[in-house]
Amino acid sequence: MNRSELVTALAERAEVTRKDADAVLAALAEIVGDVVSKGDEKVTIPGFLAFERTHRAARTARNPSTGEPIDVPAGYGVKVTAGSRLKEAAKGK
Repeated sequence: MNRSELVTALAERAEVTRKDADAVLAALAEIVGDVVSKGDEKVTIPGFLAFERTHRAARTARNPSTGEPIDVPAGYGVKVTAGSRLKEAAKGK
């Protein structure tokens, strides 16, 4: 499902216009991005998803083409965790 299909499904399910559904989806993405970029709290949608910023330590990796070691600096990533309802949906229940 791409963004356009998601917006259409949201609009139909919530009985709102596509424009309103798209605005809500964009606002959600912006808010999650803002909170994750600060890194001081986690965004949780109970039973569905949780988003949090994680720290990655500096490490040495290998170039897959040459096998040469590469120093990868410390940085940040995002951890997305599935909630219980999403896990049950994935099981087909």
